[in-house]
Parts: sequence; structure tokens; C-alpha cells
Amino acid sequence: MSSQPLVQVVLPGIVDPEDLQIRHATVPDPGPGQIVIAMEATGVSFAEQQMRRGRYYDQPPFPFVPGYDLVGRVVSTGPGVDPGLAGRRVAALVKVGGWASHVVIDAKDAVEVPDGPTAAQAETVVVNGITAWQMLHRIARVRRGQTVLVHGAGGGVGQILVQLARAAGVKVIGTASARHHDALRALGVTPVDYRTENVPDRVRELAPGGVDAVFDHIGGRSVVDSWHLLARGGTLVSYGSASTRDATGSKQWPVLKILARTWLWNALPNGRRAHFFNIWAGRALAKDRFRTRLRTDLTEVFTALRRGDIAAPVAAELPLTSAAEALRLAESGTVTGKVVLTP
Repeated sequence: MSSQPLVQVVLPGIVDPEDLQIRHATVPDPGPGQIVIAMEATGVSFAEQQMRRGRYYDQPPFPFVPGYDLVGRVVSTGPGVDPGLAGRRVAALVKVGGWASHVVIDAKDAVEVPDGPTAAQAETVVVNGITAWQMLHRIARVRRGQTVLVHGAGGGVGQILVQLARAAGVKVIGTASARHHDALRALGVTPVDYRTENVPDRVRELAPGGVDAVFDHIGGRSVVDSWHLLARGGTLVSYGSASTRDATGSKQWPVLKILARTWLWNALPNGRRAHFFNIWAGRALAKDRFRTRLRTDLTEVFTALRRGDIAAPVAAELPLTSAAEALRLAESGTVTGKVVLTP
């Protein structure tokens, strides 16, 4: 066993952020095919906000260590792994376990981070960047000159979506609160205030023939409205149910309703398509294919970051032991950018 100290943040159940627990242990040695990463940055995403409420549709049983993704340095390698990986900065998508000083993963799940961005900057585009890239280019397959609608354009995924879309020559309409509008206009996005405007009516004014794609993280009634805003041949990509974050009852039901709607809509002969995006789709059946696609797409995102096509602001950096404060800040809706935890 390693003599290094291991610090983990534990989510013990459906609790307030202040009731997160700090656990101390010893960093384990990596097993065959594994590496140990010393975390340099891990993010507070919407997934953790849902998990704290027991609302993430496939979260593990309590207690567990949250943390959807991380960036860090490889500190040790297990049997069968190239020892040359040690010392390299890598990123990993883990779903849970990232809120820790050290994380053990399969070496094949690590993606090397290029020189240039800081660990915190790179962390902001791991899960958010992969999500945006795959929805835009693998699902919707946008083309130059098309028009898309991005809900939550000022949010974590939304900010990257609109920048990647603009880099691809796509026109973007983005819903956001008023405080994000100037920043969105600077990116070439037409903002719509979802709090004061009738979003479907305003989008129809801006795109009378419909939009070529809608990216909807809201769920509920919004998914239905989004479907009806599509032009013929358009694509709806639903990727969450933010509107039910504070709801009670089954955490699977909101997602199952979206899935049922997408199946129904895709059976209609109207030339439009609907998808529910799950970043983990296909991993269980084709792990190597999943890993190859993930590495390819995250490398594209890191290239876009280095090139300046995208920038994801860091709202705040707090130490791992201040995870409660970080979670409160992320949930407050008062910051722009991602809240990042550091060792």
C-alpha cells in the first residue's frame, strides 16, 4: 500500500451540503491495468446537485464519493501499464469518485491533457465539453449555415455548446437569464430571456421555418415545446431533466417520460428526429469502442480550447475540504462558469 494520505468527500445520503463528510485513508496501489491519479482539479456539476437530492437517475447507493470528472497527474502505474505515464497530466470521466485527493482508474480511461491550459481550465471542459461535442457533432451533426436553439446557453454545457456551434459556422439562439445576454451577444448568439419572454413564440419569430436542432437539458414541458420548434429534418437532443431537480418521487420517471416521447416522435413520418443523450451509452456492451470515441472527442475539445475556439470560465477554485461551500455556490445560480475543487 502507498504511504500517501487519501482524502475523500463522502455523500452519506440525501443531506444538505454542510453534511458532506471528509474521509481519510491511505492511497491504494494500482492493480493490473490501473493508474493512480493525484487530483489537481475536479468539478462541481449539475450531476452532483441531483445526486445530493437522490435525483440522479442512475446514481449508486449511498454512501459514495461524488465527482463526475477530474484532471490530475499520474503518480503510479500498475502491472501491464506503461510506466512512462507517470508524471503526465490526464483527464478522466468517472461519474462518481472524483472528489478525492487520489483516484484509481483503468489506464485505458485516461486521456492525456495537452500543455497550455491549467488543470482548472482543462477540468471545465471534460464532462461539459464531451457532452457538447458529441451532441453537436455525433447526434445532431450540425452543418455550416444551420440554426440551432440551445437552452441554458449561459450554463456549463450551454456555454461550450454555443461556442462549438459558432466555430462550426452555425447560427445560435440561446435561452438564458438576462445577466448572460451581453456575454452571449459577444459570442454571436441571439439571446432569449426565458424568465420574461415566451420562448416558443420568440424562437418562431427568429426562425420562422423552425430550427435545425434543439439542445434541451430542462425536460418536462420544455421537451415538447422544443420538438415543435424543429424544422423538417431537424433534431431534438434532450440531455437532462433540470426542471425536476427539486421534485419528489421516482428519479427515473422524468427520464423515462422523455425516452417514451422520443420513441413516439421517432415513429412519426415527419422527417424529424429525437434523441435522449446519455454520455455512458454503449459502454457496457462495447467498452473499447466507447473509450476510443471518448478519447477522440475529448482530444478535439482540448484542441478547440488551445485554439481559442472555446473558453470555459472558472467561477471559483476551492479546496477539496470546502466541498460543502463549493456545492452551495454552484447551486446558488449566482456565478458564471464552473466551480472547481483543488487538492
